[in-house]
Amino acid sequence: MSCPSLHILGSPGLGGAERFFIRLVNALAERHEGIGVALRPKSPVARFLHPNVAVHPVPMVNGWDVWSVLRIRAVIRRIRCPVVQTYMGRATRLTRVPRDAGAVHIARLGGYYKIRGYYTHAHAWIGNTKGICDYLIRNGLPAERVYYIPNFVSAPPPVPEETLKTLRATWRIPEEAWVVLSLGRFVPKKGFMDLLSAFSRLPRSIAGRPVVLVMAGDGPQRDELKRHSETLGLGPYVRFVGWQEDPAPFFALSHVFVCPSRHEPLGNVILEAWSHAVPVVSTETVGAGELMAEGGTGILTPVSDPVAMARAIQQLLEDAGLRRELGENGLKTVTERYSKDRVLGHYADLYEKLVGSCPS
Repeated sequence: MSCPSLHILGSPGLGGAERFFIRLVNALAERHEGIGVALRPKSPVARFLHPNVAVHPVPMVNGWDVWSVLRIRAVIRRIRCPVVQTYMGRATRLTRVPRDAGAVHIARLGGYYKIRGYYTHAHAWIGNTKGICDYLIRNGLPAERVYYIPNFVSAPPPVPEETLKTLRATWRIPEEAWVVLSLGRFVPKKGFMDLLSAFSRLPRSIAGRPVVLVMAGDGPQRDELKRHSETLGLGPYVRFVGWQEDPAPFFALSHVFVCPSRHEPLGNVILEAWSHAVPVVSTETVGAGELMAEGGTGILTPVSDPVAMARAIQQLLEDAGLRRELGENGLKTVTERYSKDRVLGHYADLYEKLVGSCPS
């Protein structure tokens, strides 16, 4: 079904949720005409959108911005899209689809957010994990209008060896080094302090090869993390490479990926690592636990347990067979369950089901 749709995002930054928004909107724009977005005027998301995506600026200053409510209603009336899909609390709270617009409002959630006052007015809801869907139903949303559609990651293109050589030279990573990679926003809930503590417990070389930790990301905790790294004596072994709009070369360079989060509803970065066939060590958050429930795709460790995390990283670096097995199983899981074609098919089916059926 070719279904025009308007996608509304009110966050100001560029993190994992925004990166998935970009992937989904661009994938829809590659297949269908009439894909639009409503974003804050200076949103960095706009720089990465497909040329065919129409961008409608809306202030969305906060969750009580009445002017933005009226602006969004005007956009919906003007473009007449049958599907209006909102992301996270602010955009959803501000989106009030006019009854005469003939559009269905779908709220997509990637976290355990406050429901009442923010989401209850939508016509249908998407959770990107089964746990989130259960949470929505427990909070009073009708089960028959709650849908599970996971995130997807696109198959990464091969990274040229010359790019990897440049990366090693730029960041002073010896060619023979083991590379442990982690990425995300530098905020406490992402657990990067725990990762540094775990890394400090590793031998400085394993099987005769030095071990380097690459931390890709940025955020309010950046300087604190750097200071903690120096305090632990890790300065020569940790590379803070900043926020990476395209982390694919770093995944291609790495031997183990670590997701150290203290709270993680899903874990997009785990899917990205799997798409590169990189074995994963993750804390046992709700999202990671669901992704790796069947085992054989990674190693789960308790949240905020650097000792267990260090043990798991070392086990993978010492065991080539286990690294290969977990990497291959992760790639197979992404291909079979979290591919772009599969997830876009779910969205197409849902749009076809809901268009014309929204309550008046």
